[in-house]
Amino acid sequence: MNYPPKHHQDDDRNHMVEVIKTYPLATIISVKANEPLITHLPLIYDNEKLIGHIDIFNPQAALLKDNNAVSIIFGGPQCYISPTIYSTTQLPTWNYIKVHLKGTVKAIKSKIALKQSLITMTEFLEAPDHKYVLEPDNPRLDKNLNYIEMFEISITNWEGKFKLSQDKKPSDTKAAREELLRASQDSIREFLDNVF
Repeated sequence: MNYPPKHHQDDDRNHMVEVIKTYPLATIISVKANEPLITHLPLIYDNEKLIGHIDIFNPQAALLKDNNAVSIIFGGPQCYISPTIYSTTQLPTWNYIKVHLKGTVKAIKSKIALKQSLITMTEFLEAPDHKYVLEPDNPRLDKNLNYIEMFEISITNWEGKFKLSQDKKPSDTKAAREELLRASQDSIREFLDNVF
């Protein structure tokens, strides 16, 4: 049985890729001796593959190679939805967007490829303003290449979990969308005020 229910799943690959590109910080899960290893890294989508880099001292680095299996989660916006926003009688709920992927990992050994990949990732993450350019001759970049490993994940399974009140009447679905926008902005501001 698939969960969440079908009306909260989105099989549109383009929608899932949009989540990956907009929210590239992934949760990467590997398993070793029945223990999960979990790391949060930005990943770049490139033609059915995800490209990433990991610190060689991270214990999970040893598992991001040799066709090992991984699970990956990308998270989009999410928030609590109060029944008060609906025009009909409802119960409280939580709306969210998540993309769950499974794949196999291959280590990329080339330092030239690693260097170019770091430059490309920086360019992607700096968009659209590109205020910073990671130059190929940056001495700090060269100095750190020996401490970073590059990997690519071939995606074998896609699941889009878009729980956005789609099972409600259109006006309530629209109200939930507006609440997601409002609550996401307000909660980020309040959270940062509390911790930073």
